[in-house]
Amino acid sequence: MVKIKLPDGSELNLADGANGFDAASAISAGLAKAALAVKVNGVLQDLSTPLTTDAELTVITAKDKDGLHILRHSASHIMAEAVKELWPDVQVTIGPAIENGFYYDFARKEPFTTEDFEKIEAKMHEIVKRDEKVERFVLPRAEAIKFFENLGEHYKAEIIRDLPEDEVISLYKQGAFTDLCRGPHVPSTSKVGDAFKLMKVAGAYWRGNSENEMLQRIYATAWADKKDLKAYLDMLEEAAKRDHRKLGREMDLFHFEPEYAPGAVFWHDKGYKIYRKLIEYMRHRQEQNGYIEISTPRVMDRCLWETSGHWDKYGAHNYSGQTEDKKWFCIKPMNCPGGLLVYKQGIKSYRDLPLRIAEFGKVNRYEASGALMGLMRVREFTQDDAHIFCTPEQMEEECINTLKLILDIYHDFGFDEVKIYLSTRPDSIYRIGSDEIWDLCENSLANALNSHGYKFEINPGEGAFYGPKLEFILKDAIGREWQCGTIQVDMNLPERFDISYIGEDGEKHRPVMLHRALFGSIERFLGILIENYAGRLPLWLSPEQVVVAPIVSEFNDYAEEVAQALRAAGLTAKTDLRNEKINYKIREHSLAKIPVIAIVGAKERENKTVTVRRLGVEKQEVVGLGDLVQALSKESTRKGV
Repeated sequence: MVKIKLPDGSELNLADGANGFDAASAISAGLAKAALAVKVNGVLQDLSTPLTTDAELTVITAKDKDGLHILRHSASHIMAEAVKELWPDVQVTIGPAIENGFYYDFARKEPFTTEDFEKIEAKMHEIVKRDEKVERFVLPRAEAIKFFENLGEHYKAEIIRDLPEDEVISLYKQGAFTDLCRGPHVPSTSKVGDAFKLMKVAGAYWRGNSENEMLQRIYATAWADKKDLKAYLDMLEEAAKRDHRKLGREMDLFHFEPEYAPGAVFWHDKGYKIYRKLIEYMRHRQEQNGYIEISTPRVMDRCLWETSGHWDKYGAHNYSGQTEDKKWFCIKPMNCPGGLLVYKQGIKSYRDLPLRIAEFGKVNRYEASGALMGLMRVREFTQDDAHIFCTPEQMEEECINTLKLILDIYHDFGFDEVKIYLSTRPDSIYRIGSDEIWDLCENSLANALNSHGYKFEINPGEGAFYGPKLEFILKDAIGREWQCGTIQVDMNLPERFDISYIGEDGEKHRPVMLHRALFGSIERFLGILIENYAGRLPLWLSPEQVVVAPIVSEFNDYAEEVAQALRAAGLTAKTDLRNEKINYKIREHSLAKIPVIAIVGAKERENKTVTVRRLGVEKQEVVGLGDLVQALSKESTRKGV
């Protein structure tokens, strides 16, 4: 007998040789029907895998995050099978599940087009209806290589040759199609259902190497049911309307010059006003919380990043060059070394700590051209960076204070749904420092979160190379998630740069260094704000707050009087005195996302009122000039003041 413990604490006794499906069936017939896989002692495995020892078991369905991932991975195999049936000469390569869906890379001489999608989707639905059993089997390395070479699948054979010697070579078969895969997968193709859709085709280099041949990547989305699929497609439609690149043009905020400065922003007047408002807001919040602000050079000796370890890890993404005196300089890709050099000026006492040093530092990192995406992914950006130097005893309190500040700031911008992830140490080849230091840093972050009641998830292996970090994920108005702020605990760079403070005992001690960014980057956060608000920024953030428009030129003087009263109260107000019809003016300023349009005519001048039209609101309102100035003045007050 095998004893199985379920998530609710109850137990099952199953016969020897039982598998995950048997466990699900013992719980309920409905659960067995919905089951896609099981998690046994924390490890996902196929329903058909025998349960050989007593274990903790969870049945995985499409409602679970793991289940949806498995469904999508299985859907990628179904797409590959469909393509092979339609075009037998195509070679299949890799097809993982990704966020919101999956893709598969194919080697084919003729290009796929979106016109092919209908045929592929129809064949996929046919395969789902066939309810083909999905079976896992294992082959010795040599046999597996020969198997795929006999099929003409040379990419699969290459993958196997490059796997570690002790790797188990597992294959999955469904119908006449067999793929190399670790799994797990759904038990049969019908379990994938019909809530999937092919989205786009793009080029992709084999194994991501530009020196290799170009493959064709078909992207698709897949969901547990059609309701979720429709919600996702509706969200994409809404996201297209909110695209910050489109709104940036309409609102005249910024533009890009891919030919002359790829991945760098050309800020226009209105866009730069928002950019400055974000910095002014953050500068004020930091001053309130005991930060000092510095500025360090953008070009410094490359040896600084060699000392920090950044060069070894990210040197290929740095801009650098050699001067006539044979010295190598680097345009800074991050601000950390500059902050450390400022700390090293003068002797520091324990009484000086914590020392919170902020910098709005512009940094440059090379990103592949295909990865650039408006403000969201650039090569030049401004970080709202800070480095907090503290004693080990102060570390936990500083983490919590910074965390509270981050959440409060996000609230000011309308983001109240925030996830927290604790990203732990990467593989040893990708990190610096001893396991003892990593243990201490990870435990300190976890203790700080737990002791103050903050919910968080572990993101294993995703820490920085020098220390673990907290990541903050915002949910926007249409349900998308954006990773923004981070707090990173670092006991390695203080060692590498040999910084210290004098303790109460009169001896030198090593401080802890916290790396902290709240917006993440000004550019990306601004892009997120534009899309979150669909360009309808709150009055305090808007670069142009009020336009006063007279119905006809006879009322130009009163329009100027209204605008002057608003400007005197600190608002950004201008007049539109053009000889155009009022409806034309309203349409134009609404497209430019001006929050308030104040319309004036004979009645307004006579009664010292204005007719107010708010962006996105059809109904107009007549208010007294004094009342309008007072209301808008209060509304436009910067958050955090």
